[in-house]
Amino acid sequence: MAEHDDETIFEEEGRGRSRRKREAAVLKELGVELVQLPEADLAALPLEEKLRDAIELARRITAHGGAARQRQLIGKILRHTDVEVIRAAIERRQLDLRLQAREFHRIETWRDRLLAEGEPALAALLATEPGLDGGHLRRLVDTARHEATLGRPPAAARELFRWLREALAPGSANP
Repeated sequence: MAEHDDETIFEEEGRGRSRRKREAAVLKELGVELVQLPEADLAALPLEEKLRDAIELARRITAHGGAARQRQLIGKILRHTDVEVIRAAIERRQLDLRLQAREFHRIETWRDRLLAEGEPALAALLATEPGLDGGHLRRLVDTARHEATLGRPPAAARELFRWLREALAPGSANP
């Protein structure tokens, strides 16, 4: 029976060691992600000073070997840090970016549709967003369409996009 206990302990230690290695690799990847974050996003994260300093140093290291060692150190620091808070903040940031991109594409689609279709698209937009200033929007669309027929740079189309972005922004009082 003593042999069986030793084998069980050995198997559990092996699985534990593999699990720890996998967890260390995941933390190292999180560290790489932290190093690659823009400065403003990194500043918004709740990081310990030691971790923040290690990340800033990793950004300055250009030698491959030194950078690898620094990433290893960041992973080690992360083992002693509550990473769930950091992951949640990164996920919120990624969600915000996806929502901003979706909103940008929605506005871009309306602008393109208004320029391509004209009055039918304008009626559809005003039906979905009844609070919009139809007269001003119609003038913007007409100016942008006229500009396109003359082959001019799309200044009016950009102005239309800006107006739509402001008017269709969530929570905005329509202009």
